[in-house]
Amino acid sequence: MKMRVVKLSEVLGKPPVRREAIDAMRNGMIFIYPTDTIYGIGCNAERAESVSRIAEAKGRESGKRFSVIAPGKGWIWKNASLSAANKKLADSILPGPYTIIVKAGPSAPKAVVSGEKSMGVRIPSHPVSGLVEQAGIPFVTTSVNVSGEEHAGSVRDIPEKIKGITDWVIDAGRIGGLASRVFDLRTDDVKILRY
Repeated sequence: MKMRVVKLSEVLGKPPVRREAIDAMRNGMIFIYPTDTIYGIGCNAERAESVSRIAEAKGRESGKRFSVIAPGKGWIWKNASLSAANKKLADSILPGPYTIIVKAGPSAPKAVVSGEKSMGVRIPSHPVSGLVEQAGIPFVTTSVNVSGEEHAGSVRDIPEKIKGITDWVIDAGRIGGLASRVFDLRTDDVKILRY
């Protein structure tokens, strides 16, 4: 299938394009999309074969799991084990440019749960989060790059190896953000892993 490139304004402003994108998300298509930090690549986290294609194209170490964009805070509360204090902290910083590392509950998608039974979760402060919420699925989120290389700041910068597996690109022009800040909320001794 040929990679389809659509402007963010089209996906947000044209209901038929929005519906098509949401259906493609649910069906395991691989997307490149903007966030409140950098461009991400992802897919329905419940489609293990699509998750594996992304890992292979990025040259990701086996066993290293991807974070997900949650379709809402309710999904996090249902699929993660958080203390009351950490739930309050997560509630206060999301949506935003943060990833939280949490203990995964039994209903969390296996493809994104680490061997330590944890997972990374985001809700970017960006319209793409609304698409994920409407799709009603957890959506893999990782930077658009080959592991160890610079992330893509625009569609023009996407490596050919990554383009080769991509079905949809939501183009928002050049974005020059930094990767999300990472908070480890697996215990009440909260750690900042990336600031």
